[in-house]
Amino acid sequence: MSTEPEDDAKPDEDGDSALTRLQGDLDRFRDLALRSQADFENFRKRAAREKEEAVKYSNASFLERLIPILDSFDLGLSTARADEKSPLFAGLQMVSRQLNDFLGELGVETIDATGKPFDPNLHEAIAQEESPDKPEGTVLRQLRKGYKLKDRLLRAANVVVSKGGPAD
Repeated sequence: MSTEPEDDAKPDEDGDSALTRLQGDLDRFRDLALRSQADFENFRKRAAREKEEAVKYSNASFLERLIPILDSFDLGLSTARADEKSPLFAGLQMVSRQLNDFLGELGVETIDATGKPFDPNLHEAIAQEESPDKPEGTVLRQLRKGYKLKDRLLRAANVVVSKGGPAD
């Protein structure tokens, strides 16, 4: 004598519900696996992008410390320019060219501001002056060079900006 129920409908319903539960679990785990795979792929791409960016801008802190030294060197070069025939001036000019070539190889660019429209992303306005021949917002003079490393600003250029002609 068997202890199983004799009603054939009941085991089929339990079997169907177990199959439905298992199918739901399978769908849930498949979804979890796909999400985990996508998360891992996104992580891998983000890590590669961050590594590339770290390499691209690895010299930024070094260059930020070098820039004030370049300012002092340029000041010395402009002072030596008074005697353009001196060997000191010729030597300083040669070193200046080498420094500029080296910085160019690293991706450093100077920001040329004079005569251009004021851009707060690249320029720091130190003063404004009236200028009848320059429209408002035009850079009249650059007081300190600005520098960019590839597409990042290392230091903004200090500039004097036109506020237009005299008020009538």
